[in-house]
Amino acid sequence: MDEKEKIEFLSQYDDFWSHLSREEKEYACRNTEVVSYHPGQNIHSADTRCIGVLFVKSGCLRVYIMSEEGKEVTLYRISPGEVCILSASCVLSEITFDVYVDAEDYSQAVVLNAYAFAKLIENNIYVENFSNKMKAIRFSDVMWTMQQILFFSFDKRLAIFLYEELIKNGPIIRYSHMEIAKYLGSAREVVSRMLKYFENEGIVKVSRKEIEIIDKKKLMDRL
Repeated sequence: MDEKEKIEFLSQYDDFWSHLSREEKEYACRNTEVVSYHPGQNIHSADTRCIGVLFVKSGCLRVYIMSEEGKEVTLYRISPGEVCILSASCVLSEITFDVYVDAEDYSQAVVLNAYAFAKLIENNIYVENFSNKMKAIRFSDVMWTMQQILFFSFDKRLAIFLYEELIKNGPIIRYSHMEIAKYLGSAREVVSRMLKYFENEGIVKVSRKEIEIIDKKKLMDRL
């Protein structure tokens, strides 16, 4: 991706890009690169260097937390056109907890390195506002996840997950029971048991490699 293509891509983030001066845009371009990630690849963790802000071009990223025992809870996922701000947590003083970011699919992102992003925040109030806006959006996502874990029954949480996948990707869901368990912060056995229950209710059809939603109305009744 040359400089012209970088500018064209970044210009879609209007509340960020349009408030940069010509010199700041040139500086941002010099400090960005296009990076590709393979499915399952770890992008950011407590043990890796702070890479910067990820402007997702294609694929999907998963942001999650992990207990000392290795139990994972997915906080949210990031789709094309969205921004991963927590991968620049080293320059965000408000972020004091460890998060992990993995690529779910083959993914590409335009990465603005952490040092350059920090410098832009320091010199441009609009970049600081953009950073605060992204943090607020993701905080809302995290609170929604915590609300589900704390206050919703597991069958409702699973129904919400299946419904969101239905809206995004259609009735065929190609996640393993273990992957769904990671998203929901549960055990594979619990997921398998509840999917079997949903299958008996005529909501889904479960096979070894996929889950098919066969009755949207019954699924929505579970929400």
